[in-house]
Amino acid sequence: MAQITSKKNQYALRAVFELAKHQGGGPTKISHIADAQAIPARFLEVILSKLKHSGLIDSKRGFTGGYFLTRSPDQITVGDIMNFMQGSTQTVDCAACLSKVSCPAGHRGCAFSSMWNRVNRAILQVYDETTIQDLLDNDRRLQGKRRQSPTRASQTKQGHRL
Repeated sequence: MAQITSKKNQYALRAVFELAKHQGGGPTKISHIADAQAIPARFLEVILSKLKHSGLIDSKRGFTGGYFLTRSPDQITVGDIMNFMQGSTQTVDCAACLSKVSCPAGHRGCAFSSMWNRVNRAILQVYDETTIQDLLDNDRRLQGKRRQSPTRASQTKQGHRL
């Protein structure tokens, strides 16, 4: 599947998600976020510093310091994060623009531009309709299913352990 957003934006979303998991538990250290979400710590520092300017997160200095959300997870959408990280979203003119190649049709657009613009609007709509709380709820559902699933070691076949 094609990458829909940049790695930087994905990391920003995962960092906010991790902060939401610890909402109300005090600031979360960069090292914890990096480990829990498999994000390079140095890159995460840059992302969190940028996100602070969005007003979505803040930080506390010191030994007990770290980062925390400034709003509840149900008040932050994926769109809030994506829009801040990538700046204003622009429509896509054609498939060649997506791959950073000069558009063969020039500035007048092409047969694909309408389709790419609809795809872009649909993605942005999903981002804007999805809150961080929605992601937390989905994660909890998935965690519950994993706990309910029998482990491979306990599965049996004709009464014998596999």
